[in-house]
Amino acid sequence: MAKIDRIDLLIAGVGGQGTLLTGRIIAAAAQAEGYDVKTAETHGMAQRGGSVVIHVRIAGEVRAPLVPQGEADFLLAFETLEALRFLPWLSPAGTVIVNCQEIKPLPVLTGACDYPEGAVETLKNSAGRVIPVEAMKLEPVCSQPRTANVLLVGILARLLPFPEETWQKALAEQIPPRHLTINRRAFTTGWTHQPRP
Repeated sequence: MAKIDRIDLLIAGVGGQGTLLTGRIIAAAAQAEGYDVKTAETHGMAQRGGSVVIHVRIAGEVRAPLVPQGEADFLLAFETLEALRFLPWLSPAGTVIVNCQEIKPLPVLTGACDYPEGAVETLKNSAGRVIPVEAMKLEPVCSQPRTANVLLVGILARLLPFPEETWQKALAEQIPPRHLTINRRAFTTGWTHQPRP
């Protein structure tokens, strides 16, 4: 498989959605394929539903861990508001993979502001490609919601130049054995997912 020059991506979610684990899985897959990988993470009030974003940079040599604003090739978002929040980091030709789930932050819950409407349409007007995913309606996520992140990794994985075996090894390295079977199912659901046109 041909080598890539560079892949820059952001993973955006809220506390408890497995954002950090997702970054580790992607980094492990890229490193197994011989790439240099640097990651950086920022946290809001993660235990209270605050934003968590992971920068992942993959290349032959990576000099800095943060993806410059406007240059990300991919934005992997576990919630629609987080996709909107980090949209400025996406390049004009970049791809958004977004879980169409709404987790209302505290200001919305208290009535201080409204949750933005038409988030997916806003994304479509700003990104090169948008893949909206109703992850919470798919198996095994509908019965095990904590696997949504790995399902989205499966969708992303089909767009990256690493073979499935590499991803499966990365899952085994990063996920505890007692949770591996259900997460393999989630990954396969993502890997075989057919995005809407």
